Amino acid sequence: MPLRHFLLALAVVAIWGSNFVVIKYALHTLPPMTLAALRFGFAFVPACFFLRRPEVGWRNLGGYGVLIGVGQFGLLYLAMRSQISPGLASLVVQTQVFFTLLLAVSLRGERVLATTWLGLLLAAGGVIVIASHTDGTTTALGLAMVLAAALSWACANLLTQRAGRIDMLAYVVWSSAFAVPPLIALALLVDGPEQVAAGLAASDLGTWAAVLWQSVGNTLFGYGVWSWLLARHPAGRIVPMALLVPVFGMGSAAALLGEALPAWKLIAAALVMAGLAINLFGPRLLPARSAAAKS
Repeated sequence: MPLRHFLLALAVVAIWGSNFVVIKYALHTLPPMTLAALRFGFAFVPACFFLRRPEVGWRNLGGYGVLIGVGQFGLLYLAMRSQISPGLASLVVQTQVFFTLLLAVSLRGERVLATTWLGLLLAAGGVIVIASHTDGTTTALGLAMVLAAALSWACANLLTQRAGRIDMLAYVVWSSAFAVPPLIALALLVDGPEQVAAGLAASDLGTWAAVLWQSVGNTLFGYGVWSWLLARHPAGRIVPMALLVPVFGMGSAAALLGEALPAWKLIAAALVMAGLAINLFGPRLLPARSAAAKS
């Protein structure tokens, strides 16, 4: 892989990881559902005028938009406001990988390798470590909401697979249109009209920059560059770099927000990351070992 392509991939995972700090910053001013509605509103407009709607059914687009906008980010923002720290949120939400696998097994009957179950057990061990150390910055409710957000993301992944080979950036942009109406409704119901108005009135340039960073940087640049790289390199060279997202998430939270990194957090991170790594690399190692054994 050329160095500039590697640096582009590194920039994307750095943006995705550090975005949890940006979310926390925006939540100091904007209530959760209001922030989510703004994020997906700006992700749809004006990009929709430059990207053609992908050739996929409206039901698929709508389902993906609601699952990602309301299910994933709505719950994530709600949890991150006061129920879980940014660093841990960036780690726990990666359990979507295993929720996706379990859904594929239960709904499609896909075969699961032994390495997948091992990875799942390790990741579950990391989540248990986090659950046993809930404190003022992370609560059981916050952990449950982020796990629910990861499950919603996993459900959205199945819709993506069903959509087939499409322009992923256009898919994300056009599906965002379906996230905005329910998020506006939830903003009025959950945040409340007074908080919505107060949050918008108190928003300064920094707050709006944080919103645009999530819409433009995290969504348009991130998905756009990631899709561009996947079109030019084998997935095996690009996808493993996503393992760095929690590293950047926890690192940026520690550096910029002063989030503590006690031993239990590092142990939990090691377990979850090991589980993800085994799930990613295990299927490649098994054929190699089988071939070596036969020879």
